[in-house]
Amino acid sequence: MQRVVFDFDIVSPYAYLAFERLPSALEGVSHHVEYRPLLFAGLLKHWGNTAPVAVAPKKAWLFRQCAWIAQQEGIVFRPPTPHPFNPLALLRLLVASTPAGGQPNRRAVELAFRHVWARDGGDPNEAAALQAVTAAIAPVRDPAGAQVKEELQARTADAAAAGVFGVPSFRLDDGQLFWGTDSMAMLAGALRARQGG
Repeated sequence: MQRVVFDFDIVSPYAYLAFERLPSALEGVSHHVEYRPLLFAGLLKHWGNTAPVAVAPKKAWLFRQCAWIAQQEGIVFRPPTPHPFNPLALLRLLVASTPAGGQPNRRAVELAFRHVWARDGGDPNEAAALQAVTAAIAPVRDPAGAQVKEELQARTADAAAAGVFGVPSFRLDDGQLFWGTDSMAMLAGALRARQGG
């Protein structure tokens, strides 16, 4: 069983689409996905890069492209207002969904992504909605606690040290890195090659 580390930030529509497409993209390949929430803004700062949505034409294009991909794939896509939004509460919630050092399970990640991208297009940080998703995920630690905050920072730093520069990214144990939704077929091919198929 080959491990695939999936680095993501809830704020990214491409990470949401990658999450929804990952099971079909890796169908027939022996693998285990490890979900790793991180702070995309921290990666951007580390690499001296600008957020795609900071460039108005790029933001318009990426939402147009994501809507098209979602329609092609039959994925519900209702972008939140506002965007960008501060993803820290949701990222910390995912980190807090497991004991220290653990990785959130697919169901918790699904709840968080769909809270942002498949709900009603509202504010993901609206108090009642955030309370509802928190209850559904049922964290085992305090999402606002110092330990959780430090762990999210450490995850972001670890990903940057491994060469992760954007989200979604996929990493294999041999150090191979795959970036973006358009790299998923390449990822599947690399896994199949390692399995001799």
